[in-house]
Amino acid sequence: MGGFALGWLTAVLLLRRRRSDQARQQPLPAPLEREILRRSSTGYLVLSPLGLPLLSNARAHELGVLSGGIVEAQIRDAADRVAISGEPVDVELRPTHPPSLQAASAPPTAVLAVVQTFGDDRILVSATDESAARRVEAVRRDFVANVSHELKTPVAAIGLLAEATMDSADDPESVRHFAGRLRSESSRLGALVAELITLSRLQGADPLPEPTVVEVDAVVDESICRLAATAEDAGITVVADRGSGLLVRGDRALLIMALTNLINNAINYSAAGTQVSVSRTAGEGMVRVSVTDRGVGIAPEHTERVFERFFRVDPARSRSTGGTGLGLAIVKQVAANHGGTATVWSRPGTGSTFTLSLPEYARRESDHADPADPPSAAVRSVPLSAPRGAA
Repeated sequence: MGGFALGWLTAVLLLRRRRSDQARQQPLPAPLEREILRRSSTGYLVLSPLGLPLLSNARAHELGVLSGGIVEAQIRDAADRVAISGEPVDVELRPTHPPSLQAASAPPTAVLAVVQTFGDDRILVSATDESAARRVEAVRRDFVANVSHELKTPVAAIGLLAEATMDSADDPESVRHFAGRLRSESSRLGALVAELITLSRLQGADPLPEPTVVEVDAVVDESICRLAATAEDAGITVVADRGSGLLVRGDRALLIMALTNLINNAINYSAAGTQVSVSRTAGEGMVRVSVTDRGVGIAPEHTERVFERFFRVDPARSRSTGGTGLGLAIVKQVAANHGGTATVWSRPGTGSTFTLSLPEYARRESDHADPADPPSAAVRSVPLSAPRGAA
């Protein structure tokens, strides 16, 4: 009896499985097939044995495979070759016409089409937009070239200085001089490698998987105190407005690093005896921390490029101060990872203001300070010898 029941159950399961397999093998309804084809991000075009278009979707028109019922010349030539050889042919297209009004993306600049036989002597063309991949590849090539160039300079200098030190073994004064230069170049190389690693991690990581609530005032005070010695050596006074009580969500260490880069950049491009000021404002759901210097300023044609990797407005000055050309690129990436922006206003001969804008963290009602004691807007000077985190 038990064997009969087991056999019956097995037969039922096999029957259900067979029906399920048959259901999966059923062709899709024609309207659903057309809808899938219409929504596809790949452009499809089916040609007759004579090269006439039989079927296409809107994406094929957007990618330049077909225009006004006329097949693109390279596609047509490839289809003729495929019809003869039967082997697939890859075609790279560079569309020159704008996409249709229904296209939501930017005009494609690089399209890869695969032309192959399909069915009864028909030709299938499938095209994809490779513009983003090509841009990424171009950025990667430029980055590798820039890194190679930047690393070559300190490495070559270290080699030459090492040889000079060896040749001056009998001259202690020369040895001390060249050893000091070696230490300087090795420090510069170490800073460059460290910032390359930092930038790589920022660009490759998910944006702040575990953000915390960060006090903007603490970030400002910590950043200023980290550069106390640098500002004092340069004869620069760093001033900041009074505490604001503003909060943001993010990574405290990254925010301190970004603001430190902005203040350090302001110090490096300011004349001795001038001030660098740090201010905090809020509005429209954003917190803005601005760093203003009274330095040489930036020409209008350079303001859009200052956040690029390795871009230097004044290469000679940047190298003399030990700059790597990556500080502002790191600022921009930190801002982006926090859902914010980094911007600059500048006027030659007047100075520059770099602003880090971040989404404001909304306090809960119980978190609000006593309204009878609002923060003062007076400007204060942070002592260069202030302890870390001092207010």
